[in-house]
Amino acid sequence: MKTPAIGIDEIRAAARVLEGQVVRTPCTHSRVLSKITGAEVWLKFENFQFTASFKERGALNKLASLNEAERRAGVAAMSAGNHAQGVAYHATRLGIRSVIVMPANTPFTKVRNTRELGGEVILHGETLADAQEYLQRELIDRRGMTLVHPYDDPWVIAGQGTVGLEMLEQAPELDTLVVPIGGGGLISGMALAAHALRPALRVVGVESAGYPSAYAALQGDLSLVPGGQTIAEGIAVKYVGQLNLAIIREHVAELMRVEEAAIERAIGLLAGIEKVIAEGAGATGLAALLTDPARFRGRKVGLVICGGNIDTRLLASVLLRQLVHESRLVSLSIDIEDRPGFLARVAGRIGESGGNIIQVHHERLHRGHAKDATLEVMVEAQDEAHANQILADLQHAGYRVRRGTGGMEFE
Repeated sequence: MKTPAIGIDEIRAAARVLEGQVVRTPCTHSRVLSKITGAEVWLKFENFQFTASFKERGALNKLASLNEAERRAGVAAMSAGNHAQGVAYHATRLGIRSVIVMPANTPFTKVRNTRELGGEVILHGETLADAQEYLQRELIDRRGMTLVHPYDDPWVIAGQGTVGLEMLEQAPELDTLVVPIGGGGLISGMALAAHALRPALRVVGVESAGYPSAYAALQGDLSLVPGGQTIAEGIAVKYVGQLNLAIIREHVAELMRVEEAAIERAIGLLAGIEKVIAEGAGATGLAALLTDPARFRGRKVGLVICGGNIDTRLLASVLLRQLVHESRLVSLSIDIEDRPGFLARVAGRIGESGGNIIQVHHERLHRGHAKDATLEVMVEAQDEAHANQILADLQHAGYRVRRGTGGMEFE
């Protein structure tokens, strides 16, 4: 399949359509992330869009292409969240009815936001494939609505390509783009824009280890997509688009797969260093650099923070887990005598070591002596060295201490 007729002219036309309608998001150099990864890192903050995702770009470009009859009939889309919000927001703004079919397990925040932006939401099935089947049968075939596909559409691809157009205007020194892949809309558009302007620029696609849809398609073996739970649900797509696959085959130099732990760490670093919220999909580019820094060392790398729509409860869990990973939150089990004053002594010892007690549980029901007890203490420390010092100080004071219990495991 040859690359379809989508090129720099169509992407520039999309940029004119989007001008003043979406945010021209900043693209800035990160000194700290550059130091951590060994690459020169620029970040494109698409999470600063009104709906917190790049998906607005392709959605609006598609909506702007509709004729009057298509506008009257309304539009339909299937989405796990970000595309839904982009379609709902701009369709409502343009006076077009939108119906969005979302998998039943879509995060509550994305369902709520889509409805608040004016979209009619139908929850159906467990996957995007289930949602697409329902959409085609009930909304396209029976009601005559127009499909706004999240990625496999030339208007959408051209709209997403404006991200790459802007990045190379804002940071012309870039020699590498690292782009998340779900269905392939973003990387398709960005690769076309980049290679039209800079043919030698290296484009690297990043997929969740559970959903390497582009890799599987290129290998011709869909069994390579194991599926399962992922924090990067925005790119949890089993089938890459056909238009997108043709562009990926021609324009993407290599594909990487990143594990959940790397994505979590990337979310934590973006929050802690850049003070921005990224959803799992939005953090996968940084996760790629953390996974294989040697591959990017010394290169001038542009990353797209493609979305910031993460459930607050999930974000809280990720950030807490990051504190544990960095030994800034430490769980200790301390054996003591069960009599007045011992809890105060332990607390005093931890305080003298500079630790801050976050939580304490006095456990008497254990297998030891009836006059003994165990304190399960969660302590805030500065780093691994400080955590070890707190542990050593307690042991020096005569207490038997163990790390890694109380519901938290440490390596």
